[in-house]
Amino acid sequence: PLPHTQDTQADGKTFEQLRQECLQKGKLFEDPDFPAVDDSLFYSQRVPVNFEWKRPGEICKDPKFITGGATRTDICQGQLGDCWLLAAIASLTLHEDTLKRVVPHDQGFDRGYAGIFHFKFWQHNKWLDVVVDDRLPCVRNNLVFVHSADQTEFWSALLEKAYAKLNGSYESLKGGSTMEAMEDFTGGVGEMYETKNPPSNLFLILKKAVERGSMLGCSIDITSSAESEAQTTTGLVKGHAYSITGVEEVNYRGAKVQLIRVRNPWGQVEWNGPWSDNSREWNTIDSSEKTRLLHNSLDDGEFWMEFGDFKANYDKIEICNLTADSLSDDVRKKWEVNLFEGNWIRGSTAGGCRNYIDTFWTNPQFKLRLDHPDDGDKLCSVIVALMQKNRRRLRKEGLDLETIGFAIYEAPDDQDHQGKDFFRYNASKARSRTYVNMREVSERFRMPPGNYLLVPTTFQPHHEADFLIRIFSENKAGAMYVHTNTHQCYIRQIDKAISARELQHVLNNVLSRKVKFDGLTLNTCHSIINLMDVDNTGMLEFEEFKVFWDKLKKWIMLFLSYDTDRSGRMSSYELRSALNAAGMQLNNKLLQLLGLRFADENFDIDFDDYLTCIVRLENMFRVFKALDTQKKGVISLNMMQVKRLFFY
Repeated sequence: PLPHTQDTQADGKTFEQLRQECLQKGKLFEDPDFPAVDDSLFYSQRVPVNFEWKRPGEICKDPKFITGGATRTDICQGQLGDCWLLAAIASLTLHEDTLKRVVPHDQGFDRGYAGIFHFKFWQHNKWLDVVVDDRLPCVRNNLVFVHSADQTEFWSALLEKAYAKLNGSYESLKGGSTMEAMEDFTGGVGEMYETKNPPSNLFLILKKAVERGSMLGCSIDITSSAESEAQTTTGLVKGHAYSITGVEEVNYRGAKVQLIRVRNPWGQVEWNGPWSDNSREWNTIDSSEKTRLLHNSLDDGEFWMEFGDFKANYDKIEICNLTADSLSDDVRKKWEVNLFEGNWIRGSTAGGCRNYIDTFWTNPQFKLRLDHPDDGDKLCSVIVALMQKNRRRLRKEGLDLETIGFAIYEAPDDQDHQGKDFFRYNASKARSRTYVNMREVSERFRMPPGNYLLVPTTFQPHHEADFLIRIFSENKAGAMYVHTNTHQCYIRQIDKAISARELQHVLNNVLSRKVKFDGLTLNTCHSIINLMDVDNTGMLEFEEFKVFWDKLKKWIMLFLSYDTDRSGRMSSYELRSALNAAGMQLNNKLLQLLGLRFADENFDIDFDDYLTCIVRLENMFRVFKALDTQKKGVISLNMMQVKRLFFY
């Protein structure tokens, strides 16, 4: 079954609602969230040429969405340095079910055409439905960026546009790792191998990965920017992302030869050494084998190489396992997953790596308990994947990828956040191989059963970013976020019932370290007590506070995920998405009223108003549930009730 997707359009409307509105009005869709303007193209420079935004019907007579199936030869690179994305799209075409999820087939230029298309991407553990209009940047009636070799086919160009919208602009797609796009197409987990220091069974790993439907990419390192996309005498391109599309063994002169098939997303420029399209090696193998492997041996950018030549020429291999299940050679095994979101905040939780011992201990800490070894083994298999969030979108604000990594320590039995002395006197048991400025760092470990402490960090202290951490284990493992001593200190103060004013003092002390704001008002704290005061004392008991604290942590993380510039404010246009993520689906009238009540003249909402809003909604849901009038999580109530809840 396809995963649930979250609609991303600012007005909250779905693809189908927008399409039907356009059909009823007899107008083609124009996307207000990603308009056909220069800012959608570039953010750091003026547009170098005079672009025209044209719909496919203005470019050719009979446009098609997909012609003869979506294939890897439909993807040709344009005037944008996003070969990493194209290599991932090429790999995507080899996996029919995954392709249908990312590129829904319920759209085209025939019946139901309204100038609107949609694509589904995975981002930070959510599937998002991204809508675009079909106006594409052109020069002299030719597409400027990704295009198909067939000039009447437009699925790949529209997919690139949707991905550009997801990341803020076309320019934001310049430079990247194929793994990043592979994960956004699959929700999968990445692994990387170096061909100059490979495991002994690398060919088998790649063969099984292809058989399991994993997506694979490879590249050649560069030593300077001058080498970027420089072509070698053998037809390979440095600093360029390729996709791996096949792994085979053939009989050649009485011996087995290992071959690997690679594709250049340019759609041309190929390897010209042994086993290239017209090389003599093909003349000495079985004719049926030759036909099977060379059935499409055109100048299409795809070619075979002997595996030894491949390792000698390429430096990095990226594998994206499509699901956690495919991480194992035995597909019958199910991997257990623990997932956490967190953030590094300057002056609070951005402690930097172990080199900075005075602040390292302030980083977020996660407790991991491994009780059960792998079947028939004494050790436990664990994969840790640390991903920094939203960095590509933040480029236009001068922020780029942080250099990230993590360390794992053998943990003491207590539940407390460990201080400086613990890390001063205890060495790590495992760690990421290196700190690197990539979106995700992942490593596979085999560790004895026991308690461990996982510490994700940026390389330098005081660097801010949001992160997602996924922990995969072959058998069920316990995992939890360890609160800082500061938080624990304040929570422990609540050993008796407290009033709204006392609650205000406690929360302002704690939250000031996580969120930029002027403090919670007494009114907000009264709303919190109204929500949590199950014994109707007008005070908050310790047990009631603990329940609230668990809710508050999730609400803080939600707010921070939208307050990307750390201004202490989120856009009121994003309130719907934030509330949906909190499990609250609201109708348009109610959302309009919330905007009127809580947004300022710039349509922004500060943390205090955000918390008041979400607490009162939570209270409303609780009341409705008690009255058994809540249906499918959608609120239906008259305007007088709304005004009482939110305006008085």
